[in-house]
Amino acid sequence: MNKNLLLIFTRNPELGKAKTRLAKTVGDETALEIYKFLLQKTRDASSKVTSDKAVYYSVKIRTHDIWDGTIYQKHQQVGEDLGIRMLNAFKNGYNAGYEKVIIIGSDLYDLTTQNIENAFHQLDTNDLVIGPAEDGGYYLLGMNSLEENIFKNKDWGTATVRKDTLADLQDKKVHLLKELNDVDVFEDIEHHPAFQQFLR
Repeated sequence: MNKNLLLIFTRNPELGKAKTRLAKTVGDETALEIYKFLLQKTRDASSKVTSDKAVYYSVKIRTHDIWDGTIYQKHQQVGEDLGIRMLNAFKNGYNAGYEKVIIIGSDLYDLTTQNIENAFHQLDTNDLVIGPAEDGGYYLLGMNSLEENIFKNKDWGTATVRKDTLADLQDKKVHLLKELNDVDVFEDIEHHPAFQQFLR
C-alpha cells in the first residue's frame, strides 16, 4: 500500500451553492461554470500525484462524475464546521494506515502536481507542511501525525486562520510552500488570463 494519502475537499457543483461570494459579481451560472473549471483543474493536477487519493464531498457522494472511482476513494465530509470535517478526514487516513496525509481544496487554479509532490517530499524532513493562501488561510495542509488542536478554535474563512494555526505549532517543524491565491471573489480572477473566457 502507498503510505501517502492526498485528501481533496470538494463542494458538490450546484447552481446557487458554488462560489457564492464570486457569484455576487458574476452571477450564479458563471460562478458554477468557474467552479466546475476549477474542479477539473484540481482533478488534472491531483490525478498525476503518486500518492493514494480520496475525494471528500460536501453534500453527497457522486458515483458518476469527474472523479474516477478507480483512482479516487470517495467519502462524505462529516462534522459541524470545516475544522472538524478536516480533522475527521485526517483521522480516517491515519486509521487506514497512511503515514503522510495532505489535504487540498478544489478552488485553486495555480496548484500543480509538482506543488503537491513537493509537499509530500517536505514531510520527509518536517512535521508539517502548509501552503499559504493570499487571503490568510491555507490551500494545502499536510502532516506526519495527527495534530488535532490545529482543527479547533479557528475562525474558518477569515484572514487569521494561518496565523492561528502556526501559533499552535510553535514547537513543530513547519515548512511553508509558495504562497498561492485561491479563487473566492471577483478580484481573484479579474485579470487572470485563464478566466477571461468566463468574463466576456
